[in-house]
Amino acid sequence: MLRKLLLVVLVALVSACSSGGGAELPAGPDLMKKASEAMKTVKSASFSITTEGKPKVPLKQADGRLTAAGDADGTISLEVLGSLQEITFALVGDTVHFKGPTGGFQRLTRKELAQLYDPSLILSPDKGVPQLLATAGDPRVEAEENGAYRVATTFSGPVLGTLVPGVTQGVNGTVWVDKATSRLTKVVLPLQDGTVTVAFSDYDAPVTITPPPSAG
Repeated sequence: MLRKLLLVVLVALVSACSSGGGAELPAGPDLMKKASEAMKTVKSASFSITTEGKPKVPLKQADGRLTAAGDADGTISLEVLGSLQEITFALVGDTVHFKGPTGGFQRLTRKELAQLYDPSLILSPDKGVPQLLATAGDPRVEAEENGAYRVATTFSGPVLGTLVPGVTQGVNGTVWVDKATSRLTKVVLPLQDGTVTVAFSDYDAPVTITPPPSAG
């Protein structure tokens, strides 16, 4: 009798362990395709870019808001000739209003900004996050964490450079895709001498980007 009871308990334990307590993880390529399509429908988002260590990229930190129309505002910290410069910007239409730590706002054209960094491309279906996810190489879903799937994958340098300027080589990174919406929540990119993390939030929140009052 005791032997039978022990066998029943053992079978129950094995079954519980093998089931993993949840649903089977999705296939990586299917999830990336779904996430890419989901990102194409985004109307607006908030983003942040942070660095740890000393990765060899000029962009060190950024926070801002984006719209699908290509407008954006926020702050960016760039390393220029060995000096860290924090820039406040508002990109409206074809005009960029920007200012450094001192002085008033100045103007650039969108084309001139693109030579440094154009954050408005982050939501671009052809050049931004949707393209980054669509071209991700060998994606492998590793786990489910806090309502998101963690995926190990490889990104090509040219596509990744749109998100993080200065990146030219392929990178083995990790992304988190929201389980409910299939939208991207975070990207972690290990680079030489440091790590870059890009995070997204406030999807489709009402956003109106306007020129700063002092821009004239």
